Amino acid sequence: MATSAWFSGDVAASMPDNTAMFLQYEHRDGALTLRPVGRWSIDNAEVIARELRALDRDHAAQGGSGAVRVDASGLEALDLSGGWLLYRRVHAFGEQGAEIHWQGGPPGQISFIEKTLHDESAAAAPAHVDEDETDLTESVRSVGQWALLQVRSFLDALAFFGRFCAAFGAALLSAKHMRLPALVRQVYETGVQAIPIVSLIAFLISIIIAYMGASELRKFGAEIFVVDLVTVGVLRELGVLLTAIIVAGRSGSAFAAEIGVMKLNDEVDALKAIGTNPTEVLVMPRVLGLIIALPLLTMIADIVGLLGGSLLTYMLLDMPPQQYFARVQEAIAPTTFWVGMMKAPVFAFLIAFVGTLRGMQVRDSSRELGRLTTVAVVQSIFLVILADAMFAVIFLELDI
Repeated sequence: MATSAWFSGDVAASMPDNTAMFLQYEHRDGALTLRPVGRWSIDNAEVIARELRALDRDHAAQGGSGAVRVDASGLEALDLSGGWLLYRRVHAFGEQGAEIHWQGGPPGQISFIEKTLHDESAAAAPAHVDEDETDLTESVRSVGQWALLQVRSFLDALAFFGRFCAAFGAALLSAKHMRLPALVRQVYETGVQAIPIVSLIAFLISIIIAYMGASELRKFGAEIFVVDLVTVGVLRELGVLLTAIIVAGRSGSAFAAEIGVMKLNDEVDALKAIGTNPTEVLVMPRVLGLIIALPLLTMIADIVGLLGGSLLTYMLLDMPPQQYFARVQEAIAPTTFWVGMMKAPVFAFLIAFVGTLRGMQVRDSSRELGRLTTVAVVQSIFLVILADAMFAVIFLELDI
């Protein structure tokens, strides 16, 4: 014979007349049907808990049941506090051996609680799997994540390059998009202000090359070829390469840091809000300015490097400057100087492009700013050396 109980009378009697009932339940044919109604929120948690305890007493008096059906369609509101009370009660029925059936599926809060508890249990439980299989799975997952990250990074760089090309095309069509004051300022900051450090490095490197060459070639009585070594080494490779590396550490990091700080301060968003293209204002002057400045710095580095070699050969080999520069004219081919100069604009573009790209990618925190500034320097130096190696192969094939 079916029995039913719509909330226990003793609990209802203990509550004020205007207190709403939050739980209706019914025992029929050996199954328990629960119907939570009203607002199951933290404000009503105490009353709901009392009603659930009354349910426990009545359910025990009925001798338990083999199935529990839960119909949550009557709920007006359900927060995590109410969801936890309902989940804990239904889960207890399940642990007692009852089959749980949610009519229309469990509410989202119940699903969230189940997933959270399941994830915590899975994390705490020991993994009974083969170690080799686990290592292989983790390795494959790591490789996949790395590959996806590289693809995403490449697509971001490609999109950034497209925006730069669009801004550059607009500047070619209209002079007002060129931002000449910003361009001149970048040439001054990346070029003129870098002359002392570039000159010093070029001078020291040429002295080192001349000293090492003189020490070795003196054994064979070929000291005159020290001039060839310094000339070709500085003009063709070291002048432009070392200058590019110095500029990458000096200006590339500055580009990333300056634009990154502007991103953190929402200045880039402000430019967009007033209808200004950030690529045109922030990126293009820096890229074009460095493309102009780096060849000039390379020329200065070449001159200072040759002067440094002249000084050392005079001190170690008693070679007068007139003889030194006469030998320089004999050592260089018509393409020696231009081989180094051709590399400078390419290196400049790579440095400025990477620096501005990483600056535009800064998000959320100063820690991300520092990380991307470091990435900008490392990647720009790597790309400069890679491009130099590619130039070496190309010039070798062309016999230049």
